[in-house]
Amino acid sequence: MAARDVHTDDIRDLFSRAMSDMYRAEVPQYGTLLQLVADVNAATLDANPEMRARLEQGGEVERLSVERHGAIRLGTAQELSDIRRVFAVMGMHPVGYYDLSVAGVPVHSTAFRPIPERSLRRNPFRVFTSLLRLDLIQDPALRAKAEAILAGRRIFTSRVLELVRVFEAEGALTRAEAEEFVREALQTFCWRSDATVDIDTYRKLHSAHRLIADIVSFKGPHINHLTPRTLDIDAVQAGMPGRGILPKAVIEGPPRRDCPILLRQTSFKALEESVVFRPAGSAAVGTHAARFGEIEQRGVALTAKGRKLYDNLLASVRRGVQVGAGGSSAGSYEARLSECFSSFPDDWTELRARGLAFFRYSATEAGLARRAAGEVPMTMDALIANGFLRYDPIVYEDFLPVSAAGIFQSNLGTDEQKNHVGQSNRAQFEEALGIAVYDELELYEQASRASLERAVKQLGLPRLPLIADEQRSMCVSLA
Repeated sequence: MAARDVHTDDIRDLFSRAMSDMYRAEVPQYGTLLQLVADVNAATLDANPEMRARLEQGGEVERLSVERHGAIRLGTAQELSDIRRVFAVMGMHPVGYYDLSVAGVPVHSTAFRPIPERSLRRNPFRVFTSLLRLDLIQDPALRAKAEAILAGRRIFTSRVLELVRVFEAEGALTRAEAEEFVREALQTFCWRSDATVDIDTYRKLHSAHRLIADIVSFKGPHINHLTPRTLDIDAVQAGMPGRGILPKAVIEGPPRRDCPILLRQTSFKALEESVVFRPAGSAAVGTHAARFGEIEQRGVALTAKGRKLYDNLLASVRRGVQVGAGGSSAGSYEARLSECFSSFPDDWTELRARGLAFFRYSATEAGLARRAAGEVPMTMDALIANGFLRYDPIVYEDFLPVSAAGIFQSNLGTDEQKNHVGQSNRAQFEEALGIAVYDELELYEQASRASLERAVKQLGLPRLPLIADEQRSMCVSLA
């Protein structure tokens, strides 16, 4: 009997590559987008030797070409619970809770992704996964109808769930089982042009919210975008029209910076695709817009203190300038964004010293060489200043609710920004999921601490302040 020894990282890599091939075949503009991103990344690395060296030190260059994130939208608690089990086979776990009702989008979400550093380096594939908030559908009759429609569908093949149970019982799959699992799991994410509702029902759902129609009207949660990672999203935004792609009016997230933070995203609008609506005994042909292309640029993960500053600055921008339907006021918004964020430090040294961002620490070759001579300083700042210790930004692996909602709105045909009162319900989401989501800030804190523990052990130090912070003093004890 074949050994069940295929690692979850390998299954995730197989799946993400198969997903990319499938989506390229379904949405040809995605292939054009991949080529544009590859060209921009190559030019950026050629023009920035210092950036290349920093990315190589952190193992980022190798993962850049395979990095993708996708997004799906689910309709029921059972679907969310089952997708958690499916993603676990690929070493992907729910990180973070996102309330998209802040932009009037009736879903809440998490991101399934790998967590260990070695897994992120192997393939950092993520799927932003949203669950429909049926409680936010205002019309009781329409809400009941949507619930009944969703209750009657099955989005997974019986075989993929069988293989999930094998994995849960055995802890791994054979190579043949892993390849079959990937083929079966792809069936959940592929596009099907035949709707499960009649055209009148579709229109009612669409009138309530276009996202509701997308979730309720089809056999499964077709992947609605795949997102490559770029090193210069402004260059991609400027280059899209030349490749026959119309970008959204504004890039979501923070402004362009020398030291990128968190996440910046742009996209092209969803394609209008033919759909067959099938009432009893006849069929009607219409269109539906759901699938689009997206690009992201990832920066450093921010601490709770840094995130609070970011959220406050972004809120002030959105209160002052709102982009209208069709992209009006986009220029004013971008100018205001740059102006407000000028107060956010744009220097790695200051970001670390003020405790605004997370960094990964490592002992330098020079520091290790000098350790034998007993020259190792005993303070964090001295270790860094004297070249014993280096620090590199920890990549932000997660998402931003306001940015995600902005991309969703663009996907729905407008760049209009509207601020709504959030209706967060994390407890409801986690009950449907079946487990609590991981706290992304805790994960970054653990990664930073673990890297420093390794470095100071190599340098032979018993105790060292962990991360400079104006508000607290943390220590690592290696006794």
